[in-house]
Amino acid sequence: MRAFGFPRDVLRSEAADAHRVTYTELFFDLVFVFAVTQVSHVLLQEQSALSLLHTVMLAMVVWWVWMFTTWASSWLDPETGPVRALFVVLMLLGLLLASAIPEAFGDRAVLFAVSLVLMQLSRSVFTFFAFSGAQRDHAVNFVRIIVWHAVAGALWITGAFLPDEARLTVWLIALAIDYIGPRLRFWTPGLGRSQLSTWNISGTHMSERVSLFLIIALGESIVVTGAAFSTAPLDVVHLGAFLAAFAGTVLLWLLYFAHAQRGGSEYLEGAAEPGLIAQTAYTYIPLLLVLGIVLSAVADGLVLEHPTGRPAPWTTGLLCGSAIVYLIGLLLFRRATGMRWSLTVVVGALALGVLWPMGGLLPTAVVAWAVNLVLAVVLVADQLLYRRRVRDTEAAAA
Repeated sequence: MRAFGFPRDVLRSEAADAHRVTYTELFFDLVFVFAVTQVSHVLLQEQSALSLLHTVMLAMVVWWVWMFTTWASSWLDPETGPVRALFVVLMLLGLLLASAIPEAFGDRAVLFAVSLVLMQLSRSVFTFFAFSGAQRDHAVNFVRIIVWHAVAGALWITGAFLPDEARLTVWLIALAIDYIGPRLRFWTPGLGRSQLSTWNISGTHMSERVSLFLIIALGESIVVTGAAFSTAPLDVVHLGAFLAAFAGTVLLWLLYFAHAQRGGSEYLEGAAEPGLIAQTAYTYIPLLLVLGIVLSAVADGLVLEHPTGRPAPWTTGLLCGSAIVYLIGLLLFRRATGMRWSLTVVVGALALGVLWPMGGLLPTAVVAWAVNLVLAVVLVADQLLYRRRVRDTEAAAA
């Protein structure tokens, strides 16, 4: 290494096509297909308040390690040998992390914590060396990030050796440290805060990567739906529940990808300070979209298990609650990327809130279709308003 650097440049060039998503990144994502499946099955196997908390925490961990890697890959060139090797190591650690998820709060707590900490530290140390040869400000920023990872990592590993209740408390603190770090710009004693200039990422790359993760999460809905239906009786009731689950997945996909994804990407790409917008709109807010999709997948599995009769409170709560979480995430994402507040999304979330207590009076499959109806109305109304705004803009420009 040359003075804390690599023998050759491992950073992306400034060329326009240098920030495309690479096959190395897509290969890395395969681990997270498995990880998302593992997370959803935690709640699918046992519905309780504690299980829901575990599911949310695990989803936050999976999203965070993937997102930090996405930020790093905005600067690192995955087509170079050293970076490709880093991604292979991260894949191995990610696979160990994902395999430990079902027993993360049990017998595999140590494997889960160690894998998580090694992922965070190895990636950040590598990126520090990648920047240290030529971009000192970026390198110092990763010193700050390493310090934050080390502090949180000490708590993750310590918690793994504690009894269940103490472990939960310590891990909640560790998770809070992980999530608050970027918001405080990784303030570190003696080094201060990171500069916004060190967050100069490609808006197109960030948008595409987040979109691909949402596709991964939606794929989990398809997996749960298909797996549950493959073992269910082949009758009209179960077929109706299957179609409701599939339609729900399609609606969640359309609500984001119809035009919000494109609008957000264009806004981020044209921003003067893309890093600050990327932190809010593409780092924190999409977690709500991911949680909404994961919880919806669990709800679909429960509906297919018992599509007749009155739904259990957990089934109704997950059906309505997951859609509400998703719509809130969509609302915040749109606003964070320069779009207007959407009244249709707000009304849709309120309608689902009204449906929630009423759902216990309806057959399970009917509740699922009712949730889909609300999402469909939101989608259609939103599309009509969007097209009208486009026509008004074109007319004004003419």
